[in-house]
Order: sequence, then C-alpha cells, then structure tokens
Amino acid sequence: MTPQDLPSAARNELKTLSKENAEQVARHLAMAARLIDEDPARAHEHALAASRSAGRIAVVRETVAITAYANGDFPLAVRELRTYRRISGRDDQIALLVDSERGVGRPDRALEVGRAVDRASLPVDVRVELAIAMSGARLDLRENERALQELDIPELDPQRAFSWSPGLFAARAAVLEELGRHDEAVQWQRRADVAEEALGMSEADLETLVVEEVEEIPLDDEDEDEADGEAAPEAMPASAPRLSDDSTSSAVPSVQDEVDEILLETGVDDSPASGGESEA
Repeated sequence: MTPQDLPSAARNELKTLSKENAEQVARHLAMAARLIDEDPARAHEHALAASRSAGRIAVVRETVAITAYANGDFPLAVRELRTYRRISGRDDQIALLVDSERGVGRPDRALEVGRAVDRASLPVDVRVELAIAMSGARLDLRENERALQELDIPELDPQRAFSWSPGLFAARAAVLEELGRHDEAVQWQRRADVAEEALGMSEADLETLVVEEVEEIPLDDEDEDEADGEAAPEAMPASAPRLSDDSTSSAVPSVQDEVDEILLETGVDDSPASGGESEA
C-alpha cells in the first residue's frame, strides 16, 4: 500500500503535514478504504492510527466516523461526524449523521439535524440518502405515513435507474410494508432489484434493454405527417437506463387485426364464413 493508493483529493488535504507523516497517514486511510467492506474492524484500526497522527485533518475524521458507523459504534460516529462538519464546513455526510443519531436512539434529534440543512444545496445523491435516513427516523417514531412522505422526492423515478435508485426504491418498499400495503411493497422491491441489475449491465446491455421496450405501433398517413413535425424524444443516458414495468404494458393490435377491422367497417368481409366469391 502506497500513498498514491489514496485519491488525490484526499492526499491534498494532507499537505499541511510533514512529508513522512503525510505518507504514513495516507497509507492508513487507503487501507481503511480497502478494508471497510470486508473487515470493518481492521479498517477502523487504520482510521484511528491515522487520527493519532493527523487528528485535525477533515478527511481523517471523516474516515474515523465512517468506520465507526460500519462497526456499530454510533456515539463515536456522531462525535466524529460533528467534528468533520466543523472542520470542513461540508454537509456531504449529513445522511450518515442523521442515521447515527438514530443509532444512539435519538430519532427526534435525527430529524432536527436533517431539517436544519438546506437540501437544495446538497448533491443529488446526498439529498436522496438524507431522504432515506429521515424516512427511517420517522419509522422509529412510528410515523409511518410521514415516513412515506419523506421519500416523495423528485428523484423517485420508477422508470429510470440512477445510482441511488435501488436504495430509494427498497426504502419505499420497506415503508409500504410497514403500512400493510404489501402488493405495492412487492412492486417497489421488484423495481429496486431491476434497477440494481440494470446498473450492473454493460453499455451494450443497456442499449439492448432500452430497445427491447420500444413498442412499434403502425401509423396511418395522417399520424405519420404529425409525427414528422414533432421533435424526437431526448435519448436516455446510459447512466439512467429505462426500466420495464409489467404493470404499465398493454397489448398492441396486430396489423391483421387492423386490416380486418377496416374491412368490416367498409362492409367487406373476405373471411371463409362469408362465402367469398362464387366459383366459376
């Protein structure tokens, strides 16, 4: 593990340290990031080691908070996240702070912390994470209907998959389950699964996914003229693949069905039952 394994933005925060100390801290932070999923306890040890050498650096306190949260040490996570906010002046970990307040059994305080932030100033992914955390705090207080309202945000788009969609859809499914709306809960959980699968597809797979959902409906001459004058719909970005929804699909009449209908309207029926033309 070398200091270069730490992202450059984080390394820049260590420039106030001596070269030797900065390199040591960078290695600890890089190891914490590498181990956080597979061994959060060891990741936390590396974060604490970095903190002993550089306790006034924002990214160090942030790493201690994240690893503490991963280990279920919510009081430490709250303390470190508050310090991180004070040092950095940033709110990018506000959702984690709200969730940590929930972890220490203070859902009222969690809601207070979340409401104090200007959500419009937050990045989209942070805003979504905050909505999920606030919804969880409402559930802690048995305010299930208000928990659902916390998730009614513009980013809740069941037709497209963004990086935040699986978690947001799953959170909505959990609230609906608490409300006893089981069918809707199953539908939103399915959407979460589909979104997660779509996000894991390659670009070529995503193109196939979009194409397969296009329904080609025959147009008559008048409809074709109108269509020629309309602007083409905006292309779906690869990062937001269109998701299928069985509940919104409808049967499209075949060409033969439309031909038969036209013939009937004009009084012409070429089916065998009508007798057709008489044999010569």
